Amino acid sequence: MKIGYFADGPWSHKALERIVSDRRLEISFIVPRYDSQDSVLKEWAKKLGVDFIPMKNVNSKDSINKLKSYKADIFVSMSFDQIIKKEVIHLPEKGFINCHAGALPFYRGRNVLNWVLINDEKEFGVTVHYIDEGIDTGDIILQNKSLITDDDSYKTLLERAIDLCDKTLYEAIVKILNGENQRIKQKEIDPVGSYFRIRKEGDEWINWEWTSRKIFNFIRAITDPGPCAQTMFKENLIKIRNSKEIPNSPKYVCVPGEIVGKTDDSLILKTGDSTLSINSYDSLDKKNDMALRALRIGNRLYKPNH
Repeated sequence: MKIGYFADGPWSHKALERIVSDRRLEISFIVPRYDSQDSVLKEWAKKLGVDFIPMKNVNSKDSINKLKSYKADIFVSMSFDQIIKKEVIHLPEKGFINCHAGALPFYRGRNVLNWVLINDEKEFGVTVHYIDEGIDTGDIILQNKSLITDDDSYKTLLERAIDLCDKTLYEAIVKILNGENQRIKQKEIDPVGSYFRIRKEGDEWINWEWTSRKIFNFIRAITDPGPCAQTMFKENLIKIRNSKEIPNSPKYVCVPGEIVGKTDDSLILKTGDSTLSINSYDSLDKKNDMALRALRIGNRLYKPNH
């Protein structure tokens, strides 16, 4: 089966390696994201002897004519960033499929691995689905899930999602190859589902009036390799990389964001309901790190007004 591959990033590298290891599958061409033009995928194109085709607009007439000339059986998207329109969707006989790091029909949209942690989910999913004219709304071919524990962070979910996408995409392609794929309409699972927007600069600020659990989830959701949760002390911006809930921490009303305890390697912060241990933090300006290490009980961290 001949595959047109629209892709970018580590997700696509591992999946491509698995696809080409199956002699029944053949890559016809690779279309990278236009602005980044993934160098690893470019090397794969050379190795496979196929065209590497950056397209500013995959839906243009020239692009459509170019894609049509390859006579691919199926198009596959893995972390591609353009909205695909009807004419391109229907070019290949076996359709245009996408691998999405979310358990559709829930967690449509962007930055899904951050949002599942922010929402305190106990599992996340990877879904391979047919592309239609909506956003992550096409019929489902295959879905796999993985459990989330309190030890997980954005980093660990990202690592597992890359592996799960690779596995799920390949299994879905083989189902299509063997004529064993079933189309599950998302409305049969839930008539509404959920959609999440892209996270932007300015979304990193901690509100210390949140509960300890909510702040714990927020910190681990956007830690490295994300932008990290942020707060302020006087004029110093602080990036918080790791926190830990305190078992049986008493609930009481006081000033959210105030340091109420300190150990050799952590700060104890008052939150909207109880207290939270902040275990890893630093300044955006490395010159201020020593000042931050001198933080003491009674100092207050805050979210700036925008």
